[in-house]
Amino acid sequence: MAQEKLCGKLKMTAKLRLETGLHIGGSDEFAPIGAVDSAVIRDPYTKEPIIPGSSLKGKIRSLLRRNQGGLNLETESPVVKRLFGTADKQAATPARLQFLDIRMDENSVKAMEQMEMDTYLGEIKFENSINALTGEANPRQIERVPAGAVFNFQLIYNISNIEQVAEDLQALIDGIRLLTWDYLGGHGSRGYGRVAFSCWDVQGFSGLSDTDVQPFVDEALQLLKEV
Repeated sequence: MAQEKLCGKLKMTAKLRLETGLHIGGSDEFAPIGAVDSAVIRDPYTKEPIIPGSSLKGKIRSLLRRNQGGLNLETESPVVKRLFGTADKQAATPARLQFLDIRMDENSVKAMEQMEMDTYLGEIKFENSINALTGEANPRQIERVPAGAVFNFQLIYNISNIEQVAEDLQALIDGIRLLTWDYLGGHGSRGYGRVAFSCWDVQGFSGLSDTDVQPFVDEALQLLKEV
């Protein structure tokens, strides 16, 4: 895979707030025995729920692809391919976006620790699916991170071609906006996973490059006002 020129980086941060309960499945190792059928993913050290960067990357990529008419990876637009990367044997492209794992805000953790919870920083939602053929019920207990929880969102964009920054940023912001109108994680058709963003900030760094990244910082901040 050929490497791209690195003219600088933009780091975008925000507060990601859960408008409804979120379920991104993980190991049941930290769930009380018999408490849930499907536990949320957690940091193995702090035991706090996290939002994996891979979950955000995959969701936003899928939304952008579908919004632009692509049905699969092969039919993605050039801007989506260069933002998220592609392993295409003919034209492999490194991703310009780096999605970091998102951890719960410290103030949110402290507030929720004072609340009565079903699990540590989590709630248990009882779901029931019905077999359409037999009418048999299948009750399940799903662990969720409750609505109101706040996470510290982080995203890094590599500036590789200054002529493409405007198009890249617009596509990224479109993807984030689509996410706020869709859902993250599982069981979205049942109302899970609605999220909202606030408190956006953008920082730029050019390193040894002579690229002036401030105009790109300003452009990103302006576009993020739409989210």
